[in-house]
Amino acid sequence: MIDNFALGLTHFLMMLAALRLLMRRDLDKEAAPRHIDNAPKSFLGKRHA
Repeated sequence: MIDNFALGLTHFLMMLAALRLLMRRDLDKEAAPRHIDNAPKSFLGKRHA
């Protein structure tokens, strides 16, 4: 009985932590990187003319 309780408790706490991480407001917000410009590059990294 104690083993089942310990397993259930730890799984519940892991699920609670996962849900708290998924419910964060900043999870789906991503700022664009500032150091990369929008010019397309070729496979070798050279800019298109």
